[in-house]
Amino acid sequence: MASFTHIFILSTGRCGSMSIVEACRFMENYTAAHESRCRMIGDERLNYPSYHIESDNRLSWMLGRLDERYGDKAFYVHLRRDRMATATSFTKRWGPFSIMKGYSEGILMSKDKSLDVCLDYYDTVTSNISSFLKDKTHTMTIHLEEMKTGFENLWEAIDAKGDLDLALQSFDTPQNTSQERGSLKSTLNRKLFTLKHKIRDAID
Repeated sequence: MASFTHIFILSTGRCGSMSIVEACRFMENYTAAHESRCRMIGDERLNYPSYHIESDNRLSWMLGRLDERYGDKAFYVHLRRDRMATATSFTKRWGPFSIMKGYSEGILMSKDKSLDVCLDYYDTVTSNISSFLKDKTHTMTIHLEEMKTGFENLWEAIDAKGDLDLALQSFDTPQNTSQERGSLKSTLNRKLFTLKHKIRDAID
């Protein structure tokens, strides 16, 4: 049995939020998903199954509702990346449904697509998450720059069961990079990685 029924990975995005979910899929006692309920509204938006790990940067705008529903019972991970590196990555993400477009036009009421807007988004979301976590008992910060070490600590903290070695190896295949946006490369890499090890296990 897992130690926590719900684990939330909170972040700005562009910091390994998909990669960590791919690694979590090697856990046997938790399910894991990325933005799995982002199109839901009302109670269904935060209606996650038990023993589940969810990574969704849009939760940073729903922290009040998240607190009301899960409060101090859940385990929270603050996934972070260098400020400038994160903002620079966001300068390449201005698609129709991008969080940066929503932030610039919907929150700031501007059409500014500058690096400064991306830095402002980073600071706002990081502050939101940090404030939310102040009174939470079960928390952890993981930095993208030290992802494997942080993930090992998470594995232990939530009493995960499964193949930790394969989970750590999965970080060697980055997910959803700017270069791969709009292509199938990231998905195929993950599927090939998983298939390779399933074949290996069958042979062994």
